[in-house]
Amino acid sequence: MGLSKTIWTNPSEYLRTVQPENPVLFFSPAALQAAARRFIDGFPGMVTYAVKTNPADVVIENLSAAGVRGFDVASPNEMRLIRRIAPDAAMHYNNPVRSRAEIAVAVEMGVKSYSVDSASELAKLIEMVPAEGCEISVRFKLPVAGAAYNFGAKFGATVELSAELLKTVAAAGFIPSLTFHPGTQCTDPHAWESYIRAAADIARAAGVTIARLNVGGGFPNHRLHGVLPQIEETFDLIDRVTDEAFGEDRPMLVCEPGRGIVGDAFTHAARVKAVRDGAHVFLNDGVYGALAELPLIGPIDRIEVTTPEGVKRQAEATPRIVFGPTCDSVDRIPGDVMLAEDIAEGDFVVFHGMGAYSLATNTRFNGFGELTVATVLSLSL
Repeated sequence: MGLSKTIWTNPSEYLRTVQPENPVLFFSPAALQAAARRFIDGFPGMVTYAVKTNPADVVIENLSAAGVRGFDVASPNEMRLIRRIAPDAAMHYNNPVRSRAEIAVAVEMGVKSYSVDSASELAKLIEMVPAEGCEISVRFKLPVAGAAYNFGAKFGATVELSAELLKTVAAAGFIPSLTFHPGTQCTDPHAWESYIRAAADIARAAGVTIARLNVGGGFPNHRLHGVLPQIEETFDLIDRVTDEAFGEDRPMLVCEPGRGIVGDAFTHAARVKAVRDGAHVFLNDGVYGALAELPLIGPIDRIEVTTPEGVKRQAEATPRIVFGPTCDSVDRIPGDVMLAEDIAEGDFVVFHGMGAYSLATNTRFNGFGELTVATVLSLSL
């Protein structure tokens, strides 16, 4: 990944001037800091950023500048990243399965918050983590719809097991808490309601007053024209339902957004390598690169096409089959992509809302994957 040191006015200026042959991610520090402040000002509790979503140094630096003081880390490398850039920030180690070597690194680096979803993993933490001043959050799952995909397929204890784990956490002298994740790109605010009420039931069943409730990530970014993220509505619902469910035993709240903060701070531009026989469009990036999420999360329709001179194509959009640059036939954007009918070789296809996982999952498969990050004042073309 190359980082452009010039600050450009917008993506069009860069594309027109540089004429890049490799894909580009345009980063707006102003958009990132505004999104962070939206969470800090609106969420009724502590905001931690899920580092896995986009671990670029410039992202962590700008989030720290905006006032984010906590980070959700999943590995020793992410811990070292945060200690290097934001040494005083809190780190929440919420990957529920860890090797003993990884736990030892976390203890050495002063991590004070862990999550767990099984008796065997809890036993490791009790053995290796000093209890005084340390929090263990039991992660539970529910069969709740409304997200792009189900995080409960891999992580989360049942409600019944969660109550038993919570009792064990409290008895071992740790700060007892609960956590859940409603699923990625969760566009329905009510997805959080069932989880919060279940958390209160778990605490009552365990006979434990929990210190904190981490309501997870799942907060969406703007991917579809007709689906605007209801962030403030979700904050209000979380606040109200927590009061209703817990009453006087209301815990402090934590959230760990990733894409909800960083998703709309980046725009992606790929160049058209070919329009094969006037039909199939081939780009210089695909599902092995910065577009890896599209087969998993679903399409983005916030797409524009510009000429090499940076002029937006105005022709009516028509469905196209779009392939990436590799020789693998699965390197295709799912479904049909609506692109300007007069799209041509050398044009740029610009995808908005591409800050989440585009950098983190980019590969070098087949010799492709060279990716530049350019800083812009505005993400509008």
